[in-house]
Amino acid sequence: MDAPNLSYDFNADSAQEQNKKTRITPTLQNVVATVNLECRLELKVIALRARNAEYNPKRFAAVIMRIRDPKTTALIFASGKMVITGAKSEQASRIAAKKYARIIHKLGFNTQFSDFKIQNIVSSCDTKFNIRLEGLAYAHSNFCSYEPELFPGLIYRMVNPKIVLLIFVSGKIVLTGAKVRDEIYQAFENIYPVLTKYRKT
Repeated sequence: MDAPNLSYDFNADSAQEQNKKTRITPTLQNVVATVNLECRLELKVIALRARNAEYNPKRFAAVIMRIRDPKTTALIFASGKMVITGAKSEQASRIAAKKYARIIHKLGFNTQFSDFKIQNIVSSCDTKFNIRLEGLAYAHSNFCSYEPELFPGLIYRMVNPKIVLLIFVSGKIVLTGAKVRDEIYQAFENIYPVLTKYRKT
């Protein structure tokens, strides 16, 4: 079954005008990326010889390593795959990934740097007005789940772009699932005029 089209709800031109008026731009909070170092890694060796590294194979099958600049965390797997989290921009994520790769290379592993990919961009913003989540959930029931006794936010699954929004009664919004930041901006432009219809007065 094809996903429903959201185009009937959103007017891109009016959304852009609204966004210009409000000057609200979602702020990137976390970029998650992956990279392949193209070689097998001895995790015990890395954990023993690298600074800011921890390894507890009974709990998790990866070395957890941290650096301060850019402030990030890497999950390093024996396969040579690495996940980098915590960066505040795509560029910072790539810089961090290269730093981790260099650290591991200096420990004697024949690392390469390939297949760097942004897997998820998380951002947040504040509309500065309260939102009637019950009304939004009712009118957009195909895209929403709202169970306040389990979670205080409304979960809105946008189809195009494919972004998940966590919308709170306070007007704060978390956007996740983007591969490029333009998807975040487009999702907010799409949702903002909808949210204004459910503004608490």
